Amino acid sequence: MPDFSRRAALRAGAAACTLPLLPARAQEGAALAVAQIIDESPDQHDVSRDFLVGARAAWAAVNADGGVRGQRVQHWVLATQGRGAELRQAWQAALAQPGCVALSGCVGDEVAASVATLAAEAPTLAHVAPWLMRPWQDAQDGVFPIFAGYPAQIEHALRSLGQMGITQAGVVFGRPALRQQWEGSLSQAARASGLQLHATRPEQPPLMVLFAGATPELHGFIGQLRLPAGRQCYVLALADVNLQVLAQLGHLPRGVSVIATQPVPMVGSSLPVVRAYRAALARWYDEAPTPQGLAGFIAARHTADLLASVPGPITRAGVLAASRRRSASSVGGYMVRYQGRELAAGLVTQAMLTADGRIIG
Repeated sequence: MPDFSRRAALRAGAAACTLPLLPARAQEGAALAVAQIIDESPDQHDVSRDFLVGARAAWAAVNADGGVRGQRVQHWVLATQGRGAELRQAWQAALAQPGCVALSGCVGDEVAASVATLAAEAPTLAHVAPWLMRPWQDAQDGVFPIFAGYPAQIEHALRSLGQMGITQAGVVFGRPALRQQWEGSLSQAARASGLQLHATRPEQPPLMVLFAGATPELHGFIGQLRLPAGRQCYVLALADVNLQVLAQLGHLPRGVSVIATQPVPMVGSSLPVVRAYRAALARWYDEAPTPQGLAGFIAARHTADLLASVPGPITRAGVLAASRRRSASSVGGYMVRYQGRELAAGLVTQAMLTADGRIIG
């Protein structure tokens, strides 16, 4: 079995962290296939990698239990650098494979959005359970998210600050594109919550800092923080931050704690889907559970349930029609509901990496 351990990935270094690009067709003899397009670029590798491990564990469990209605499902992974011609080639490869009946769990956000844009050109493959964090207007009705995106996560984060009596916070964007994308909506949400946001310098961080960006960007920012003796700083991040990887990267200044939102239950929860994820992870992978891995597991199990719900033969058209019904469903206690075409009240929780290196939640 290939070495997908986090330790091996970290040893390889951020620039060399890659996942294998599988052959450009599904395995011979597979009656059903689902394609998963992932972003292995350095800033998204940790999210994509854990999400993929969770998905692989889920599909292994599905096939070990007899597949979907007695048919084994081939989980077909296409790794890209997240943009450009390579991404289009991955999409076209999935489209050209007759046995591929759906896209499932495309990750990260930029890849999921780019695949959705490409899919609008030929709306035949359902785009199920993507890691799509931005709001999405889907005129072709082919994208079916199940995870709460950044707007819901931002609202949850700001509400938690208000409950703590915080009225002011700093804000930091990991890269200019994120500032352009989220600054307006973040400021609007902050005003509605009675919270004042202001730009933050690492030399003078306030007690609370909102951070939008990926794990490597956050690690770089935290490494620049300078806190006087006895001062604390809490950094509130969104779901593209992997606390497990952040802890293993190390070199966090004394007094800094990181709180990350996550669109899944706590990985220590007693929900059946969480227990199933942890059991599958223990059986097939030498891995610690993470929110991103749990999300990948939920995405795959949701897709398997969707395939099983198709009346008659499981075909692309049947999966797309079943997806468009948007029936409320439970994936082992993780509820998926819609209001019209929009995801309704997606779950958001939080976990914390404490100043002494413990992960709580």
